[in-house]
Amino acid sequence: MTGLSGPPPAYSEILYARSDWIGRITLNRPQAYNAYTTDTLVELADAFRRAAFDDQVAVIIFTGAGERAFCTGGDVKEYSSRYTRAPRDYWKYMGLFSAYIESILATGKPVIARLNGITVGGGNESHLACDLSIIAEHAYVGQVGTGVGSVAAGGATQWLPITVGDRRARYMLMTNRRIPAYQALEWGLVNEVVPSVKQRGEFVGRATPEEIAHALKGENGYSIDLTKLDEAVEALAGELVDKFPEAMRYTKAQVNFWKNLAWHQTIDHARDWLAIHFASWEPTEGMGAFVEKRSPRYRMFRERAAAGLPSEFPWGSYSQRCSNCGAEFLPVEFAFCGQCGEALDGREVNP
Repeated sequence: MTGLSGPPPAYSEILYARSDWIGRITLNRPQAYNAYTTDTLVELADAFRRAAFDDQVAVIIFTGAGERAFCTGGDVKEYSSRYTRAPRDYWKYMGLFSAYIESILATGKPVIARLNGITVGGGNESHLACDLSIIAEHAYVGQVGTGVGSVAAGGATQWLPITVGDRRARYMLMTNRRIPAYQALEWGLVNEVVPSVKQRGEFVGRATPEEIAHALKGENGYSIDLTKLDEAVEALAGELVDKFPEAMRYTKAQVNFWKNLAWHQTIDHARDWLAIHFASWEPTEGMGAFVEKRSPRYRMFRERAAAGLPSEFPWGSYSQRCSNCGAEFLPVEFAFCGQCGEALDGREVNP
């Protein structure tokens, strides 16, 4: 097909390869725990469309580079530096994110998520968009929206209830607690768990949190080995290759009914609300705290509201005017004009 025939372009944020009827798409930002940037979303959508239209691809494997993370969602540093400063651009960003997620849903081919590490935030939403998933036992799944001043409305609020049930969905979305691999299997978040922790060259069955921590640090004879993950994913992909392609395509379309219904009923609203919300104080504080490696000041917002102060704006609503120079839209908590330096009388333009 025009525009998607021939070799793939030279992607900078992802890897794309195909062989033996399998297309492999890899998030290639291990230095950032495979968090995606705006540019990454464009590349991912292109790669999934390319795989969807390629008759030499029957199954798609989606994963992250390295052994620490599958995907940790959007790059919070980019959010903090770019979108909290120009919230209108977050609406555009969400358009790219939606196109990426929909490129997974609309492949017409099974997509297997190879969960090689942390799968949180938009990473879990990406994983939920896939058809099947296999997780390494050192990995975990979770959401982080309410902890960083956002809402996980890019797939999690829509699909967690129909994947794990209402109560478990609320638990994940509201507490942001990590869901370890075997719990994820029990809840139906993944299809299979495989060993990935070794001690002195031998796989450890049902590794403890302490053993996983040692393996991730490469200490006390422990290490991470993704051999069994690759074996399991390749075996599942091979099984899917040997099915009739049209029957597979329509099966996916039918099973996608509830996912598509929930997605298309909510995503446009979420896109607009998130763009507006990025102009408020919560994401600025939450994402700034993440970048600065400090704890967010959650209770400050509650305390201000309880004291009758605005919790949406750092210095109150933008409703004061300077009687000296005429500057408008000054925060009500400002004692001096930011333009001329004159003392303000505290009167609001439209109290």
